[in-house]
Amino acid sequence: MRVLGIDPGLTRCGVGVVEGVPGRPGKLIGYYVVYSEPDEDIALRLLHLDTALGELVAEHKPDSVAVERVFSQHNTRTVMGTAQASAIAILAGSRAGLPVQTYTPSEVKAAVTGSGTAGKAQVTSMVTRLLGLDAPPRPADAADALALAICHIWRGGTRARIQAAAASARRGGVRR
Repeated sequence: MRVLGIDPGLTRCGVGVVEGVPGRPGKLIGYYVVYSEPDEDIALRLLHLDTALGELVAEHKPDSVAVERVFSQHNTRTVMGTAQASAIAILAGSRAGLPVQTYTPSEVKAAVTGSGTAGKAQVTSMVTRLLGLDAPPRPADAADALALAICHIWRGGTRARIQAAAASARRGGVRR
């Protein structure tokens, strides 16, 4: 499975592409950071992000997209920009007809490090180790995007099977 992970941000949006199967170390395909200038018009910043993510989806042809779920922060301006970038990321996957899954930061940390309270350094260290990289991916936004992709590879398939089973149970039958 090839997953495009996106760590949404308006100034810096991390994108990581990983190929793999649950329970095995993945293979790095690539990682990127999409930048925009804080003093640029918001409409142009969002358009730039939309264009860049669309190009990366088209280039890497992932099977699915994993996006970090926006969580409440103290800085309202920051969370608004992150939420807008998150919507663009979800749209990029949806526009390509791909399944899109969101994960909280603690879900990603737990999947990659074993602890939902791990710090950025621990996440980066584990991403480096799990992908067999010679050096840690920089900046941290890229490492976080790769962690999202790894999380989805390891947990997304299980989550999809659980959702399918629940849907089947609601319909009153077992799928054959």
